Amino acid sequence: MTPIDKLLADNKAWAAGIKADDPEYFERLSHLQTPEFLWIGCSDSRVPADRITGTQPGEIFVHRNIANMVVHTDVNLLSVLDFAVSHLKVRHVIVCGHYGCGGIKAAMTNHDYKYVLNMWLRNIKDVYRLHSRELDAIADPEDRADRLTELNVREQVMHLAKTSIIQRAWKEEQRPRLHGWVYGLKDGLIKPVFDMDAGSKLDPIYKYDDL
Repeated sequence: MTPIDKLLADNKAWAAGIKADDPEYFERLSHLQTPEFLWIGCSDSRVPADRITGTQPGEIFVHRNIANMVVHTDVNLLSVLDFAVSHLKVRHVIVCGHYGCGGIKAAMTNHDYKYVLNMWLRNIKDVYRLHSRELDAIADPEDRADRLTELNVREQVMHLAKTSIIQRAWKEEQRPRLHGWVYGLKDGLIKPVFDMDAGSKLDPIYKYDDL
């Protein structure tokens, strides 16, 4: 059996098990999607949003990319954000990074990762530059990477708040709340590191006055 065949076989076994326990499960799920959360996480295969939060299908809307970035030129991310906030009416947006992130570690080097990856990692390097005094004072490379992971999550949450999507929802509906979390691969626990409520203070240059 090839790896692909095994995935398909495992899918059939999973679906059969669900239907055996709840024959109407998939029928109900096909007609309803009312998630309370949007999860912006890392593409790392060790950090599946539903598994580490114990949520079920239909409960959490998910976008993933390398190092859980909120890049203002990323139409994919912004489309997901707009749909989740404006149409699904999520009440919480979570940016979740994780300790031991390969994207974070790569951005801390001067290695040439070629074209597209260099362009993506530059966004993380910008976070390092903003906090270089604090980060350069951390002697242990692993501790420094962990701290950059936390700071990167914080900056991505702030990037969310800079969008007209979030600011309009804050103004009109006093939601969503923004959260920055970091997941620990070594213990399976989530560490909250940063939150922003509707109407949180933002540098005036980023605020829209005609929403």
